[in-house]
Amino acid sequence: MPPTPVALLCLGLHLSLRTSIQSEVLSRPIIQARPSFMVPKGQSVTLWCWGTREAEEYRLHFEGGVAALKRPKPPGLLDKVKFLIPTMTSSTAGQYHCFYRRGELWSEPSSSLDLVVTGMYDTPTLSVQPRPEVALGDNVTFFCHLATATSTFFLLKEGRSSRPQRSLGSTQAEFPVGPVTVAHQGTYRCFGSYNNHAWSFPSNPVMLLVTGGAGNSSLAPTDPADSPGMWRHF
Repeated sequence: MPPTPVALLCLGLHLSLRTSIQSEVLSRPIIQARPSFMVPKGQSVTLWCWGTREAEEYRLHFEGGVAALKRPKPPGLLDKVKFLIPTMTSSTAGQYHCFYRRGELWSEPSSSLDLVVTGMYDTPTLSVQPRPEVALGDNVTFFCHLATATSTFFLLKEGRSSRPQRSLGSTQAEFPVGPVTVAHQGTYRCFGSYNNHAWSFPSNPVMLLVTGGAGNSSLAPTDPADSPGMWRHF
């Protein structure tokens, strides 16, 4: 018996709805570490995953595998969940992503979060040449030295928006900077490392002052997000 027009209509609506659901793409979530992506060995860190209020479940991935699942409580009111890492070690340092689910659909993964454990090796020393106070347009070089041989060094300027610079070396690495602007002014520290996620203790702080330009540039803030708070836990 051939299908009736009503049955064909229902089948068409079902296929259309299914195709619409399959073609829908959820927005990417956002993943962040608080208070910082750098965590001293033995301390805790919270990973936040921001999705949407319609999200029914969140999934945290660590190094490509599922690390944890969590449902927002109460459902429908919050657009984020948190995943607590109570004790930071070299085993919990690495690359994280998060996802969320709405109905049968899972979102695309968030951007990657590289979580770093610090305090794994000796303390390096940091210096800057030719001097820590320079004029606009000058060039400087930071030198990071570690008594114990390593393979990689990182230089980081204080501030939430700062990103570490990477340089290879055995016991010392150089970080050329310049021509400098007021944005380069601030406090710097360096780290030694054998991989991207296990770093030494932070070095001594080195303050770079930039003079010249309009007014007294040496007193101008370099970044609204710069704050010594990110180093408070080391």
